[in-house]
Amino acid sequence: MADEPMSVSGFPFDAVYGPEHLEGFDPAEQLGQPGEYPFTRGIYPTMYRGRHWTMRQYAGMSTAEESNRRYRYLLEQGTTGLSVAFDLPTQMGYDSSASLAEGEVGKVGVAIDTVEDMHRLFDGIPLGEVSTSMTINAPASLLLLMYQIAGEEQGVDPTELRGTIQNDVLKEYIARGTYIYPPVPSLRLIADTFGYCAQALPRFNTISISGYHMGEAGATPVQEIAFTLANGIAYVEAALDAGLEVDAFAPRLSFFFVARSTLLEEIGKFRAARRLWASIMRDRFGAQDEKSQMLRFHTQTAGVQLTAQQPEVNLARVTIQALAATLGGTQSLHTNSYDEALALPTEQSARLALRTQQVIAHETDVPASVDPLAGSYLIESITDRIEQEAREYLDIIDERGGAVSAIEESYQKTEIEKAAYQLAKDIDAGDQVVVGVNRFQLDENVQPDLQRIDEAIRDEQIARIDRVKQERDQAAVAASLDDVRKVAAGDDNLLVPMREALKRRATLQEVCDVLRDEYGGYVPHDVF
Repeated sequence: MADEPMSVSGFPFDAVYGPEHLEGFDPAEQLGQPGEYPFTRGIYPTMYRGRHWTMRQYAGMSTAEESNRRYRYLLEQGTTGLSVAFDLPTQMGYDSSASLAEGEVGKVGVAIDTVEDMHRLFDGIPLGEVSTSMTINAPASLLLLMYQIAGEEQGVDPTELRGTIQNDVLKEYIARGTYIYPPVPSLRLIADTFGYCAQALPRFNTISISGYHMGEAGATPVQEIAFTLANGIAYVEAALDAGLEVDAFAPRLSFFFVARSTLLEEIGKFRAARRLWASIMRDRFGAQDEKSQMLRFHTQTAGVQLTAQQPEVNLARVTIQALAATLGGTQSLHTNSYDEALALPTEQSARLALRTQQVIAHETDVPASVDPLAGSYLIESITDRIEQEAREYLDIIDERGGAVSAIEESYQKTEIEKAAYQLAKDIDAGDQVVVGVNRFQLDENVQPDLQRIDEAIRDEQIARIDRVKQERDQAAVAASLDDVRKVAAGDDNLLVPMREALKRRATLQEVCDVLRDEYGGYVPHDVF
């Protein structure tokens, strides 16, 4: 007899599901109606019957000009939201001229050193008319301010600017590693961003609390939502400790999850996450505004499941993953390109990824029903199981003093590493099939044409930085950086002096270095 099929989260699938799987299930309490608490069935009453999810293709490469050209192309092809990938030096708060940036400028995203780069990135794109997501964390507040300044200098009122900054530094300590400062000052920056945006940028989502990178690091679906919501709790507590009212900032919180190829479990994961967050916000934090209780989320298909072997098979994987996201009720979606296991996407592969979403939206009947799978014995049972096991993780994290304390003990990181190790063993043993990798291989793999990055772009970026420094008012920049230092040592909102420094054309690293001097860097405790 074959082994019993198991979910990614480690619980078994039964062969047949029926009413006995939903003993004690209360449809009114646990299911409800779409657009109503606990939002299991979706956060809007009409979902995709009212409007499709935002098709937000992620892009950023080499120079701002090259990225701008890709954005214009995607907009022409029908994408409905922009999503910016930044290079590693930008993510770590270093200018392209820094010695640590050598070999990395423009490699995994676009290099942004000054407001002038932000202008070039969005040249000819009216910022008052597009929604822009920025995947940036430790220096997120600075990139947001650059975006605001670029918009203002375009003539756009800041209240009209729309989009999302990821701004989720806690997951960096858990799964990704692009942190700069220790957790406590990092949380201060995030809380200051909440407060600043509530006044200056009311239409911007101030954080995208991310489980995606934990999933990519090997977290199970249960771990992904449990650790993500634990980080969400920490951000809410930091904002409350800073004196903000929960309903003043919570409606602008958003989330970011991965969509794997395990269609049914992923749909249950998304439903469980909505229900959990609704109860956390209402019962734990006393949020009264329904928008504070809604878990709005962006989804990206699973980059870690893309294979370099037989890359065209990734088209099938991405389609199934996109179905999981849309059947699970996502608010926006990025579909990976089939060649991303090998290089940054080409125009053709990026277009095919977008077309995948457009086929689901316009050629299938997925959008016809507000919640196509509600009431399925299997789906409701999986949703309950994931919610229950995620709550158990949340209880453990609470017992350890919350997400930050657990991070300091490497609890989440260790749990994810255990899950990743088990998956790697299963793939090596052939127990987990990966088509084209450990089964159905070809003797020879044909690789597609790949996107290549010119190594000369670092010199171009350095020349641009030098030009900005020559043309700016040096005394005004020095004074504004001194103001950043003073506020960093006090309690006022840091984004106010940081905006002034950037407007005076301070570079990204110049501002980050002030904060490095004040707060220090972060070294994980488990390194020693």
